[in-house]
This record gives sequence, C-alpha cells and structure tokens, in this order.
Amino acid sequence: MKKLINTVMLSIALISGVQAQNKDKSKMEKISPTSFTTFKVSNKVDLYRVSFLNQYQMEVVGHLFIPKDFNQQEKHPAIIVGHPMGAVKEQSGDVYASTLADRGFVTLAIDLSFWGESAGKPINAVLPDVYSEDFIAAVDFLGTRSFVDRENIGIIGVCGSGSFVVSAAKIDPRLKAIATVSMYDMGSVNRNGLNKSQSLEQRKQALAAAAEQRYSDFLGGAPNWGNYLPEKLPADADTIRKEFYDFYRTKRGIHIPKGRTLMETQNRTNTAEVKFMNFYPFNDIETISPRPMLFITGSRAHSREFSLDAYERAAQPKELVIIPNAGHVDLYDRTDLIPFDKLEAFFRKNLK
Repeated sequence: MKKLINTVMLSIALISGVQAQNKDKSKMEKISPTSFTTFKVSNKVDLYRVSFLNQYQMEVVGHLFIPKDFNQQEKHPAIIVGHPMGAVKEQSGDVYASTLADRGFVTLAIDLSFWGESAGKPINAVLPDVYSEDFIAAVDFLGTRSFVDRENIGIIGVCGSGSFVVSAAKIDPRLKAIATVSMYDMGSVNRNGLNKSQSLEQRKQALAAAAEQRYSDFLGGAPNWGNYLPEKLPADADTIRKEFYDFYRTKRGIHIPKGRTLMETQNRTNTAEVKFMNFYPFNDIETISPRPMLFITGSRAHSREFSLDAYERAAQPKELVIIPNAGHVDLYDRTDLIPFDKLEAFFRKNLK
C-alpha cells in the first residue's frame, strides 16, 4: 500500500510539473536592433524579443539583452527595467537595459500593460496595480530561465515606473535591489500637482469632469484625450511641456508602436488619469528594508521632490544620488549624464 501511495504521489508530481510547463506560454526570439532608432546595442550583446503572461493572463512584451560572452549553462544576475509613464520600452527603458547588458548583466526592458506591444484594452489605460504585476511577472519569467540566478534579480524604474517598481518591491521580496531614476510619484502628482501646486478644489474639479465624461464613454461617445503632447508644440507651452516634447516628439526619442498614432504613445484620457489619485506607492516603503534602494535624480529635475520624499521615507540601506546640471528628461537617454558607473556598482554589490 505504501508503495502504491508513493507511486500515486510521484505521478501527481509529474503531472503537476507538466501542467506548470504547459502554462508557461513565454516566447523568446532573437532579433536585430537595426530597426530601432532610440537606443543603441553594442556588438557584444544579443537582443531578443520576449513575451510572457502576467497573472491576469495578459501578454507582456519586452526586450531581453544577453551578453554574447555569457555561458548560458551558468546562472547570472538579472535586472528588469521600466520605461517612463506613457512611454514604451524603446524610449529610455532600452537605453538602460542595453547599456547595462554591455556591462555584463542580463537585462529585460518591458512594455507595461496597455502600452507599446503589451496587451490591454483600452490602450493607455491607467491601472497601477497591473503595472506592478507586470514587473512581478517579469521576475517570474526571468527566474524560470536556466541562465538567470533567481536569487539575484534587481530592478530599475525610470520616471513613473519608479513609483510602480517601488509598489512591486513592497510585495515581492524576490526583487533584491531597487533603483529609481527621475522618479515620478504618479499618485501624488495627480492629487497635488508638482510642488503641491494643485488645490483640493482643483482636484475635485478634475474628478467631477472625469465622472461626467464616464456617461459619454458608457454611451459610446468619443473619449476625452488629454492632448498634453500634440504633434505641434503650442506657442504658450511651459518649460516642462517643452522638455517632454523635445524627447517624445522629435527624432531624439520618437517611437510609434505598430497600430498606434503619435498621440497614443504618450497621452491618456481624463477618465484614466484620475485613477492615479488612489495610488500611494510610498506608503510602507520602509518595509522594503533590508533590501537596498538607490534613488537617482537631477539637480535641475522638476521631479526632484518625489525622489527626495521616497528617500526620506525609506529605511536603510538607501542612497540618494543627485546628478549636477541634469534635468528630468536628461536622465532618460543622455548617456553622458546617466550615472551608469553608479548603477553598475550598486547592482554588482547587491546582486551576487
């Protein structure tokens, strides 16, 4: 009888293993970087287009970078990279991923759900919890690759993704080292504006307008796109709008995913945007300790307040790096300003 029970248990284990493998619908295809214009890949790195499912069964698409001299029979540390809010992986995310791969790391830059090549309808929807799930699913993907050391996976969030990776790290201890660059707290900026410039009354007006718009949406009306970055820059644009326009609407950083318009690579509807007001990524940030955190911002960045706030709230070990004469968008792609030496040292120390 005991032998029969053991045989049954072994059969169940084997079946469970097969089912788990069958559920892994990830894909990995080697591609050439020649068709991309917003980042460069050295000839020492191989580039793969990968896809995998998050726990909502939504396909997440990314670019996986692997140094050519790696022995893929061995396990290596890996770093996940998140793009700025409203961007796609080709805009800044791939800059970080490709450069750190050139320095010897396995890296993965992903498109958040509802953006770029990743799944999700309607496009450009705002669901911070799903964004965090995408990063956690990226850990699932990397941690089940034979060449990745699942005990040594780190993450970088640029701009809005900084707040999403903090949110993910609070509930996923598998993220062993967390870095943010030019971080935006997407909850705070929508509730309060930059530097607390938005009053409670203005917040309520935005909520009321979005609530009224939902009737039109429900009846099939045209969505109310917040055309913050049109194809042509308005003459009265403020300096921050000009800063974003110089990246997203010029050859410097323009990238339009297949099937999307230029406007749809950055703008969001007002009914989507207000959902950020329920997003509080820095609450309980101290619970990430003792895992290390690195906050990078520019001395001229209009978003500095968010990195300073997160650093103040986080527990040790933590570090704040302020790059002299760097603005917010400068740290998207200006490789002469991005502190890659610091990032490399941070991950080499904490991903062993």
